[in-house]
Amino acid sequence: MSEVRSYRDLLVWQRAMDLAAATYELTRAYPRDELFGLTSQSRRAAVSIAANIAEGYGRASRRTYSHFLRIAQGSLKELETHLILAERVGATSQGSTETILEKADELGRMLRSLISKVQEQRAG
Repeated sequence: MSEVRSYRDLLVWQRAMDLAAATYELTRAYPRDELFGLTSQSRRAAVSIAANIAEGYGRASRRTYSHFLRIAQGSLKELETHLILAERVGATSQGSTETILEKADELGRMLRSLISKVQEQRAG
């Protein structure tokens, strides 16, 4: 296990960036009339996950760090909702979000684990 010197060294941040890139790739194929709807909202939620992990890491306290991690977790759930809705309304084909939702599920588990660890360190 290598030393963490920056938020960029965190596997959870790296996976969040991968998820954001995959979201951008998927939403490129959405209908043009969704540019300011599902496309924009999905991209913003995806970017928010990685951004909040990074911002929380840069804060001075564990309490604030865990707060930003919870915001990232909320953005992850928002992204999942946008992706599921995109399939339901036909903005993307059935099954096209399966892989990205699996990545989101994994990232959610990672975030929950990190939140627990940060809170344990704060308590200990």
